[in-house]
Amino acid sequence: MLIRLDKYLCEMEAGTRSEVKAFIKKGRVTVNGETAKSPEQKVDETKDTVTLDGHSFSYQKYFYYMLHKPAGVVTAVRDHHDQTVLDLLVDAPGKDLSPVGRLDKDTEGLLLITNDGALAHRLLSPVKHVPKTYLVHTKKPVTSQMCEKLEAGVEIGDETPTAPAKTKLLSDTDCGLLLTITEGRFHQVKRMLQAVGNEVVYLKRLSMGALVLDETLSKGSWRALTEEEKAQLGV
Repeated sequence: MLIRLDKYLCEMEAGTRSEVKAFIKKGRVTVNGETAKSPEQKVDETKDTVTLDGHSFSYQKYFYYMLHKPAGVVTAVRDHHDQTVLDLLVDAPGKDLSPVGRLDKDTEGLLLITNDGALAHRLLSPVKHVPKTYLVHTKKPVTSQMCEKLEAGVEIGDETPTAPAKTKLLSDTDCGLLLTITEGRFHQVKRMLQAVGNEVVYLKRLSMGALVLDETLSKGSWRALTEEEKAQLGV
């Protein structure tokens, strides 16, 4: 794919559009060993070698990061009052990064951060029914009757009941379960447990589609997705 040289450099975070134009004008940029003459010059992002002051770039349009979101951080690009998940990705390469979906401020666990809008749409589209699994700790013991209701779908105050969920009781406590849902309604897990007469006291997302939280990541830490993980997501 051919793109403008100044756009290429901006996407590689070499500078703002005006800055990279100035770099080119001063002769600091080369394409395949030859000094670039114009910001409008077209380059092949997969074949051409572009350098700035001798530093070459390996073109990458999309970036994918796994974050182990801690409680107390809001799922937003920016916020005037609270620390955001993007604030945690210190020095992460990539422009226009955004969280895919949202986790409540008090919820922990897996959060995908990317600038690949098409992937975000696929994962969040209601028609795709992408499964998301949560570790849920509750105020009261979870009964088999509660699980049956969750698996059938419950009324949570919306126009329609929730889609059928999958449940698995925890072996080490009566007050918890693994809950897999295929929707992304507002406060859905908390409202579902409330609908069956219980209350969520701790919530952690473990997986989203094929992507599973790397438990070696400490809370607040992040890493780039592996090639295998990206392949599992279809990118």
